[in-house]
Amino acid sequence: MIVVTGAYGFIGSALVAVLNAQGNKNLVLVDDFGKTQKKLNLAGKQYLQKTDREEFPAWLKANAHKVDFIFHIGARTDTAEFDMAVFNKFNLNYSMQIWEACSRHHIPLVYASSAATYGMGELGYSDSHTIVDSLQPLNPYGISKNEFDKWALRQNTQPPFWAGMKFFNVYGPNEYHKRRMASVIYHAYHQIKNTGTVLLFQSHHKNYEDGEQLRDFVYVKDVVDVLLFMMQKQPDSGLYNLGTGKARTFNALAKSTFAALSKEASIEYIDMPGDIRNKYQYFTEADMTKLKKAGYTKPFHSLEDGVSDYVKNYLSQDKYL
Repeated sequence: MIVVTGAYGFIGSALVAVLNAQGNKNLVLVDDFGKTQKKLNLAGKQYLQKTDREEFPAWLKANAHKVDFIFHIGARTDTAEFDMAVFNKFNLNYSMQIWEACSRHHIPLVYASSAATYGMGELGYSDSHTIVDSLQPLNPYGISKNEFDKWALRQNTQPPFWAGMKFFNVYGPNEYHKRRMASVIYHAYHQIKNTGTVLLFQSHHKNYEDGEQLRDFVYVKDVVDVLLFMMQKQPDSGLYNLGTGKARTFNALAKSTFAALSKEASIEYIDMPGDIRNKYQYFTEADMTKLKKAGYTKPFHSLEDGVSDYVKNYLSQDKYL
């Protein structure tokens, strides 16, 4: 039996789709299933049962002896939410409960951390445990993820295997419900369809031209492949970056979206909102050394290939993973 929290959401539902494709149907899905705007993410999926997020800790206490593995993907991910109490509840305390149950009942655990823990990247983007206490995330979401990473590293009692996956800029099918928090690729596609032009932020940094800000964009199919590798191989426990290891510009992203639609690129640059200007990341790039040393050798989609697959096989056809 495999548990997937956040199963109604973007990465969680993509993980369920691939688990199903590999013949895994003995799944327990955990989320707030009252949010009907996500219902297409589980259409056609096969699973043993759904358990409400609030009821899951009690369910796990009663059924831990049946569980073989937990993917804890569920989290509050809104970077514009500034109520720290919300993140303490869902990203910190809730995750602690799951960790402690996994430790007590010897259940391997993979959980979602985030590249938001790196802040402005002052210390680089290495998933070394030695820098975790010194990281300075830029918002309550990133703070909550880093606080849990720090807490996990301090624990003497641990699951038999655990990995905190630091997701970089994930994009792909099943993210439609995220609205403003959906990937720039998702928004670029709809802007092109509606107006023919993609809007990108101007640069307010002397070292970067407009649209030349860099991110490590990683396709959700690659993310799921790495998560399954972690379950199957269970390498050394710890924190792992999950990006491609190659930063790309927003201009390249926009041009890839136009190319997938066989259209000429038309990009306009708009002023960056003042409330994020001083907390804007101009560069992120995952150091993927640790994952490679753990034995993961499968190549990641290039930005062009990932965007092409997403646009042609999912967005253009209103399909979901």
